[in-house]
Amino acid sequence: MNQGNNKEKSENIRKIAVVRIRGGINIRRDIKKTLGMLRLYRQNYCIVVPKTQSYLGMVNKVKDYVTWGEVDDQTFKLLIEKKGEMYKGRETDTKGIIKYKKFMAVNGKKVKTFFKLHPPKKGFERRGIKKPFSTGGALGYRKEKINDLLKRMI
Repeated sequence: MNQGNNKEKSENIRKIAVVRIRGGINIRRDIKKTLGMLRLYRQNYCIVVPKTQSYLGMVNKVKDYVTWGEVDDQTFKLLIEKKGEMYKGRETDTKGIIKYKKFMAVNGKKVKTFFKLHPPKKGFERRGIKKPFSTGGALGYRKEKINDLLKRMI
């Protein structure tokens, strides 16, 4: 197979940013576990993942607690520059068999895969954090408007 073709496909994959809006009180166990798998441990945490069916399925399961949309390259670079924390842990176990995926390599640096953000300046949308984005709230799919929210949270 052609290795260059696979590399081009991986670079052209759209990325989505997922931001946790609501807290963790009285949520179902399966939703809490899915939020943990997405590394959205607390409010205002953000992850950037490729737009694949498996991630979209997990995001759809926790849609009442998060907001997401396609992130552009400029916002992603700003997010890494301002809010990227350096990963200081090990890359493999002591025997060198298991490789950990707790970081992503950016410009030769190891950065954690989640970002701790501030609450957005001037608040969330007018209807609050319990209503979907399509009706004026903050939850759910917001297409390219996620970039505006992320810039207000950085």
